[in-house]
Amino acid sequence: MIWFILIFAFLIFESLTLNLVTIWFAFGSLCAFISTYFTNNIVIQLIVFTITTILSLIITKPIFDKYIKKNIVKTNFDVIIGKEGIVTKDIKKNENGRVKVDGKDWMATSKTEIKEGTIVEIIKIEGAKVIVKEKER
Repeated sequence: MIWFILIFAFLIFESLTLNLVTIWFAFGSLCAFISTYFTNNIVIQLIVFTITTILSLIITKPIFDKYIKKNIVKTNFDVIIGKEGIVTKDIKKNENGRVKVDGKDWMATSKTEIKEGTIVEIIKIEGAKVIVKEKER
């Protein structure tokens, strides 16, 4: 009876999240529930649960990721990654500078020193600051 309850618990949780978090556990619980018709040994049922959950995860997760991650829309912040900006305050080693990207001012840092007026490329965003590198000409 426990496996039957777990199936529905995982399915309810999955329907609330819609992120394919527990669907594999629900499948493992279903297989363990089916195994109760063949054995009363809880260790065997746990092994069935574990193996089917892991196998279903290994087999299906890459397929789901391939189709689901295609539809990710960049947020307002992510959209500036790869864009050019201009340094408005020198970026020194171990010190933040400022960069203007698409009309917005950002705190910026870089692995190298970059002077004011230099065109830079946005590599990534960490919190409220952008990581930049000097634009190659």
